[in-house]
Amino acid sequence: MALEQPGPGGLLSERNASLRGGLATTSCMETLQVGYLHAVAAAAGCSLAQPFPDNGIDWHISHSSHGHSVDDEVTIKVQLKCTYQVAPRPPGPTFAFTLENEHLVKLARNPVSVHKILVVMLVPRTQEEWLRASHDRLELRHCCYWTNLAGHAVTGRRKTTVRIPTARIFDDRALCEIMTRVGAGGRP
Repeated sequence: MALEQPGPGGLLSERNASLRGGLATTSCMETLQVGYLHAVAAAAGCSLAQPFPDNGIDWHISHSSHGHSVDDEVTIKVQLKCTYQVAPRPPGPTFAFTLENEHLVKLARNPVSVHKILVVMLVPRTQEEWLRASHDRLELRHCCYWTNLAGHAVTGRRKTTVRIPTARIFDDRALCEIMTRVGAGGRP
């Protein structure tokens, strides 16, 4: 029996596409970003809780440390979004992302007792390009970026475009730094 070799447009690619389930792409995108969030939280030594019902906030992330001055455990709230409409590695210092105004109002509230961040994941358009696995790694494509929208004004009629900084890659180091600032009484 001959082994099929993966390649662009090859038999394996076509067969894999036909073997994928029929779940809507947006639902799959949501699942992918949750997997990304879980990986980042695990590497940062944080715990996750999913509020039920979510009421516009997807996750609570908590971080325990004796170094925190406001409490031994601090928490932030996270709203996840995922899109393939922004190209990977966006050029420039920011990229545009459009939010429903009701989501923005919730994320922009200021002051707050528990800080909130928006995490936006950029993915390739096709599911086939989302993952690469090898013996020493699982590569998840492409990237999540984060921002704190506290105080951001609503400018659109139903939706508002916000700018997401490309320097704010959401990974374990970034999450630890966010939690350190919050643990010192500051903002994310």
